[in-house]
Amino acid sequence: MKSDQRHAFTLLELVIALAAAAIVAAFALPGWYAQIARGHRIDAVAALYRAAQLIDTQGTSMTALPAGFDQAPATGTPVYWLRLMPGDESNGGYAIAAEPVETGPMRDDACGAFMLDATGARGNQAAGGVAAAATAQMCWKDR
Repeated sequence: MKSDQRHAFTLLELVIALAAAAIVAAFALPGWYAQIARGHRIDAVAALYRAAQLIDTQGTSMTALPAGFDQAPATGTPVYWLRLMPGDESNGGYAIAAEPVETGPMRDDACGAFMLDATGARGNQAAGGVAAAATAQMCWKDR
């Protein structure tokens, strides 16, 4: 028996291991990105409800949302900006929109902006106008 025998991976074993890792990554990454987007959407909806609760307790005379209520998530880098929209009889006195940050990760999301008004009506507005009802239902399904 030789005393200078070395134990190492062959090039073929290394290529097979890398190919297996690439296959796993090809299936796992899209699901991972979808979970991150879902988390951002949940943050936006939670921020809308939090802002609506603030307005309901403070009164509908507010003209803008205070710091911490004007973004989602409430701290850190914003992914959505929240804005208070004017109220009328059709929306119960106020409406709130959570719009994706233009340079953020949700800028091209199919859900677009989330909308909530004082009557509890929920919806989405795409960049070019109102999103389809099926899209809005899909965007709010986990909330």
